[in-house]
Parts: sequence; C-alpha cells; structure tokens
Amino acid sequence: QVQLVESGGGLVQAGGSLRLSCAASGSIFSINAMGWYRQAPGKQRELVAGITTGGSTDYADSVKGRFTISRDNAKNTVYLQMNSLKPEDTAIYYCNAKVVINTRGHQYGYWGQGTQVTVSS
Repeated sequence: QVQLVESGGGLVQAGGSLRLSCAASGSIFSINAMGWYRQAPGKQRELVAGITTGGSTDYADSVKGRFTISRDNAKNTVYLQMNSLKPEDTAIYYCNAKVVINTRGHQYGYWGQGTQVTVSS
C-alpha cells in the first residue's frame, strides 16, 4: 500500500505565498511522474503542475510564472511553491504520483487526501 500525505495549505491574502508538500510512503520501488491538481467548487479537477523523475516540468497556463513544482527523489516528496496567489487559485489541491511498486515494473497512480488553499481578496 502507498500513502501520499499533503501539507502546507491554508488561508492567505491575495499576493501572498504558500508552499505545499506531498510525501509518499509505503510499498514504493520507485516513483515516476508526480504532480499537483486542484479542484474548485463546482469545477472539474485540473492539472496545475507536473514533474518527471528527471525534473522536466509542465504547468497550467494560469499558474505559469507564479507556481514552481519541484521534487526530492530521496525523500519521495514533491513540492509546489505558490507565489502571487489570486482568489481564483482557491481550491482543494491534490498531489498525484505514478508509483512503481515492484521490480516487475507494475505502476499505479495514487492520490493524496487533498489540502485546502483559500486566497482572500
């Protein structure tokens, strides 16, 4: 079994910053892509940022230049530094990891429980 535990959400004023963390633990052989998604009330879950094992990144257009995704492979942890936050960034943020669980290369996707980010105007 694999668990993803997120932390770092909260309430911040517009223009402020937050840093989210997501640590993976359990039956992990290796982790391929990791990413952050978010879901606002009444909207579908959307990709915010993704990062490969090698460090290649991808961002939603709405967060480019403001958010930075990074990872520490030794700690099986992914981070999301969020700067210049806007009220429209308010959502529940979820981390996702593509985890290889054994030497046969079996890979599964796992989700964290979500962390609330609220940006006040």
